[in-house]
Amino acid sequence: MIRPSLLPAALCLAVLSAHALPARAAGDADRGKAVFAKCSACHSIDAPKNRVGPYLMGVVGRAAAQVADYRYSKAMIAAGEGGLVWDEATLTDYLAGPKAKVPGTKMSFSGLKTPEDIADVIAYLKAHPAP
Repeated sequence: MIRPSLLPAALCLAVLSAHALPARAAGDADRGKAVFAKCSACHSIDAPKNRVGPYLMGVVGRAAAQVADYRYSKAMIAAGEGGLVWDEATLTDYLAGPKAKVPGTKMSFSGLKTPEDIADVIAYLKAHPAP
C-alpha cells in the first residue's frame, strides 16, 4: 500500500511511464535505417523496383503479395488472399520470424533479434509511403 505522502510521486511516475512506453514502441526511423541495411540487399525502399524481394515503399498498410511484377510464393499469395495486411502487429510478427508467420515464404532471412530493432525498422518503413 502506498503511503498518502508518496501518492503524488507515485502518480507522477505512473504518468511518465505510460508516456515513455508508447514512444519506445513507436520506434526510431533513423535507427531503423541502419537496421534496414540487413534488408537492403534484397529489398528496395527508395524506389518502386523489385529485387530478390519486392520493394517495400508503402508496405505498411498494404495487403500481402500486392506488388505488381513480383513472383511471390504460393504461401504469401495465400496469406494475402486470406486477409494478411502489413500493419504494425503483423510486421512485428513477420520480422521476428518470417517462416513462422508465413510458413512457405521465399524469404530466407531468419528475422530480427530484438523488439527494438523491429520497432525501428517499422518506423523506417512507415517513413517511406507508396510511390
